[in-house]
Amino acid sequence: MGFPDRIDRTVELAHPPATVWEALTTADGLAAWFGNEAEIELQPGGSARMRWTDGPAVEMRVERVEPPTVFGFTWPVYGLPKDDPRRTYVEFTLEPTSAGTRLTVVESGFAQLPEEAHRTAFDGNTSGWASELGELVSYLDAA
Repeated sequence: MGFPDRIDRTVELAHPPATVWEALTTADGLAAWFGNEAEIELQPGGSARMRWTDGPAVEMRVERVEPPTVFGFTWPVYGLPKDDPRRTYVEFTLEPTSAGTRLTVVESGFAQLPEEAHRTAFDGNTSGWASELGELVSYLDAA
């Protein structure tokens, strides 16, 4: 039986792409909406780290940087042991619109997981992206 491989989310933001790009690709921007602390080396192969006050610290690897339209990274699969080598790939695509920016987030790589791990990771990240993108909107609108 096949499982969904990807989570797709699109949000319309009333902010120009440069503003959204900064929120996605700088330590200050990421720490303001995606975690509580962030570090990022913004180049392909660069490292990034997110830390949540009441949660985990996550090591990421920057995979794609095409300012100001595409930013991608890999990170550990939610629910798997820390030493598991499997990763999912997250890509943000920014498209200018007359009202600001259309941001599309795609996380892929879930089909590599067995059923129980898939359910945990896919469901957890589906709800996680809904929450995190809501926080991104709030952060940008408050700025």
